[in-house]
Amino acid sequence: MIKACIFDLDGVVVDTARYHYLAWKRLADGLGFDFTEVHNERLKGVSRMASLNIMLEVGGLTLPDDEKQKLAAQKNEWYLAYIQKMTPADILPGVNEFLRLTRSAGMKIALGTASKNAGTILARIGLSATFDAIIDGNRVTNAKPDPEVFLLAARDLKTDPENCVVFEDAIAGVEAAHNGGMKCIGVGQPDILFEADKVIPGFVGVTLDLIEF
Repeated sequence: MIKACIFDLDGVVVDTARYHYLAWKRLADGLGFDFTEVHNERLKGVSRMASLNIMLEVGGLTLPDDEKQKLAAQKNEWYLAYIQKMTPADILPGVNEFLRLTRSAGMKIALGTASKNAGTILARIGLSATFDAIIDGNRVTNAKPDPEVFLLAARDLKTDPENCVVFEDAIAGVEAAHNGGMKCIGVGQPDILFEADKVIPGFVGVTLDLIEF
């Protein structure tokens, strides 16, 4: 029986993927190569440094660690500038309604994300006090598909993993949920998230029947 819901942030609660892409593309342009939206799909659900390594692989570049740290910091600076303009209007359709449904049913809810900027984003969109637990990139060591982020969320919620369901928009996130012994509902396209237990295009019109397994 599902007793807790764990939500990824980017692409599930808000769409910050476009801001990540703009920042990565700006970085790639400065390094002299093109970084497309197709390339950017590989970065979803992946940590910042792992994303940088993928981007450099696309550009055929190998750089020393100190230079990579500078590039990652520059990307984050640009990204932060973009997200400072976010408002509650950036919450994806149907999300607020579904969060209210889970609350009214007495379920626990957590945020589980690789983002180190989750606090800033939640403050901008007015959801800082909504979640019972927030696990972000500042608290985890291992990136998805390692289940660490979701297992920490389950621990904070005092709920067994088998009683948790994860909402994810990335393949790595689906794998992380399953690696942690949890059910996973994909948010996005079925042909991409086919390993999820269920897939929805978004939260509009979704009821709690969705999390019955």
